[in-house]
Amino acid sequence: MNFWKAFFSSCLGAFTALVFFTILGIFLIVGIGAEELVEVKANSVLSLQLNYPISEQELEDPIADLFPEAADKSMGLLQIKEAIAHASTDENIKGIYLNSGFIGAGIASIDEIRNSLDDFRKSGKWVFAYSDYFSEGGYYLASVCDSIFLNPEGQVELNGLATEVTFYKKLFDKLEIRPQVFRVGEFKSAVEPYLRDNLSEENRLQLNSLLNSIYNNMLSQVSAGRKIDPEKIKEIANKMLARNAKQAKEYSLVDDLFYEDQVMTYIKKRLGIEENEKINLIKYQDYKDSYSDYTSSKNEIAVIVADGAIVPGRSDQGLVGAKTMVEALQKARKSKKVKAVVLRINSPGGSAVASDAMWREIMLTAKEKTVIASMSDYAASGGYYLAMACDTIVAKPTTVTGSIGVFLVIPDLSQFLGNKLGITSEEVKTGEIGELFTITRALNETEKGILQKQTDEVYETFTAKAAQGRKMKIEDLKKIASGRVWTGEQGKENGLVDVLGGLDDAIDLAAKSAGVGKDYNLRYYPKPKSVFEKYFGSQEEEITEKKMRESLGIENVLLFQQWKKVQQLQGVQARMPFEFRIH
Repeated sequence: MNFWKAFFSSCLGAFTALVFFTILGIFLIVGIGAEELVEVKANSVLSLQLNYPISEQELEDPIADLFPEAADKSMGLLQIKEAIAHASTDENIKGIYLNSGFIGAGIASIDEIRNSLDDFRKSGKWVFAYSDYFSEGGYYLASVCDSIFLNPEGQVELNGLATEVTFYKKLFDKLEIRPQVFRVGEFKSAVEPYLRDNLSEENRLQLNSLLNSIYNNMLSQVSAGRKIDPEKIKEIANKMLARNAKQAKEYSLVDDLFYEDQVMTYIKKRLGIEENEKINLIKYQDYKDSYSDYTSSKNEIAVIVADGAIVPGRSDQGLVGAKTMVEALQKARKSKKVKAVVLRINSPGGSAVASDAMWREIMLTAKEKTVIASMSDYAASGGYYLAMACDTIVAKPTTVTGSIGVFLVIPDLSQFLGNKLGITSEEVKTGEIGELFTITRALNETEKGILQKQTDEVYETFTAKAAQGRKMKIEDLKKIASGRVWTGEQGKENGLVDVLGGLDDAIDLAAKSAGVGKDYNLRYYPKPKSVFEKYFGSQEEEITEKKMRESLGIENVLLFQQWKKVQQLQGVQARMPFEFRIH
């Protein structure tokens, strides 16, 4: 009897799921098929609220209108730039209302949006910014606007940049885990958290140099945007003189202290409408659906996006898969319509083998078509490995680049397994060398020598190919390698970068090289995962994580997640030597 109950329950569940997804499919087909452009009324204002994480490309979510709560909460840099550019020529859009208090993007990405807003203003239109609180990045973006308004009880964070490195050596000592590290380059400090409990002098040097270069560039832009003396803006930031709203107004960081209703009144006056009238505010998400930039052209410029850590196999959100990228490069190379390629890179690096596989395809493509590298927030280590194969490298002044170095980590867990968990193992082998990539025992000196030599060989390959791509002598290239990171501005000075600029500059260079003028369409590769693939993949991960929390406890889950990061470092890595975030 219990069997039949379970059987019919399963059938009922399957039938219910089938009905649900059939109805959902019909809704989607009807919705997509009946999709019309959103109407933009005359005298409208584009409301640009950058309150979600910003990645290079935005996931198209067809169920967003049907189920807003289930919609993907992210924004795409490329789509934001396109919307601003279109609004600059849209006669119905009179200005932009920007809310960028907190912005989930790197400084180079913020700079891309900042440049787009500046171009918008040059078209004769205005941009007003408002927030209750401006973070460092949020204020940097707002400083390009015509006017900045701050809540009377709000704050502006303008006090310098900082980055923090977390160390795990003491934890590993307690757990009796012994990281076995092989690296090349005194600045290749990605493994420092496993070996030290503080910064090495080399790492401290490069971090100080990097932060100061980025911040000086930011302050220079803020100084120009707000018309404040460069030395004065440095003093304000270094001493954090603007600690509250009144001080922010006093030091001209903002124009007025308004509540949002007062900002709306100000905008109404600018639009020339009455106080009791309603402003035609059109949200960015809706404005994207109000136009189509497609034009008929026999020419295309392929924009191939590499956004995330480099791994073998397929790309996913936050991961650049070598197989996916190779296929995208091959499609662009073989397409007769594609006249040039822009490789958009936002990556801290990753697998050396995967980086080299993509390097090969870029080299093959560059033999047939112009390939321009456009470097975003990061193009470090494996990310730079991709860029160095291109004809021309374009970077923002604040792009984190270089880090030409490699490392390999193999943890020895034998004492942890034996002393903490009571697990032992024994190896049987046919020759003198056992399993090189083992975690159940310590490597012997011969095995360590083999792995260090392999790491050295990867470094020699990396530097040789970098010298070839940059047309430099190998000895000169090695002087700026050794795993050291640079900003785009510093990279331009030492020969790692050709042109300081953004994605638009890279596309212009590609079009000019291909001789197509303005007669081209942009085609983006690879196609992002569908919302269904992303949704069901994330559901599986959430279920797994929930089961782990229930069985292991939150403390052990955190340890396991850190261990997973170490596991991802399999094989020789061309990866940035630290995790770098700016808020």
